[in-house]
Amino acid sequence: MDWEDWLRTAAKRPSDHEDDKRDRTEREISDALAASDALSGRPYRVYAKGSYANNTNVRLNYDVDIAVEYYGYFYSDLVLDLAGHDKSEVGVVTSDDPYSRAEFKADVRAALESAFGASAVEPGRIALRIRERKTTLPADVVPSWEYRRYDGFRQNGDPIVHIGSRVYPSSGGFINNFPAQQLANGRLKTDATARRYKRMVRCLKKLQTKLVSDGVLDSELPSYLIECLVYNVPAGTFGDDSYLEDFRGVVGYIWSETRDDGGWNDWHEVHELRYLFRGAKDWSRQDAHRLADKAWDAVGLG
Repeated sequence: MDWEDWLRTAAKRPSDHEDDKRDRTEREISDALAASDALSGRPYRVYAKGSYANNTNVRLNYDVDIAVEYYGYFYSDLVLDLAGHDKSEVGVVTSDDPYSRAEFKADVRAALESAFGASAVEPGRIALRIRERKTTLPADVVPSWEYRRYDGFRQNGDPIVHIGSRVYPSSGGFINNFPAQQLANGRLKTDATARRYKRMVRCLKKLQTKLVSDGVLDSELPSYLIECLVYNVPAGTFGDDSYLEDFRGVVGYIWSETRDDGGWNDWHEVHELRYLFRGAKDWSRQDAHRLADKAWDAVGLG
């Protein structure tokens, strides 16, 4: 196989036809929510998140993640040097908004079922899955709430706050994310790598899918993890004339740094507000190491 040609094809962004279907999908979901009497006048925002929003999705990978985020109130945490402080010190007060999480989730679901049909909407642990149609892509609609993390105070006394999004899975607990920071950092990384960062993310995602299809790997690691792994590769590794050499550098660095004595413990997620491998995760550094090892062998880089 001509791996240089394969990687250059894998690195391409989705076609204009796919982009048109993505935009139409997001627009139809927004219209469905806007037509809901129960949601009328409620403060919420709709936006794309995940691979499509960050332009790291591969061709023919159709899933679209859409956040429906309520901001009539927000959830918050005090961290780092704010331990022991009261939330009122950063301007956080208790909300008197009576609109519950359960009500918001139910109203979003009802709006989608009214627009697309009850059989086309499948509730999951986090998202409401909308079935693909001829003119739209399959979509995961995620009810969420504004989240703010306060990390300390600036010299002028203003609080340091990171605004993100919180989701509440049906299984319990919650998950905090920072989509705006992820988007901004991904763009900076792209600029710093001669636009190779996102291309190499697509290459590794596409190769992982091939390895699973070929029976080399049992299952795919989350798309977001792949994005984070490539993000932690130094910018100087990218920018070779050959895509194969860039891929060699990326995969080799991931493999080396995810060994027992590697620097993986200090790696961050793309938004840089949480460590990639510390704490309870849906992945491990061993998972990342195995992927890099199999990717290296498959492309014949040894």
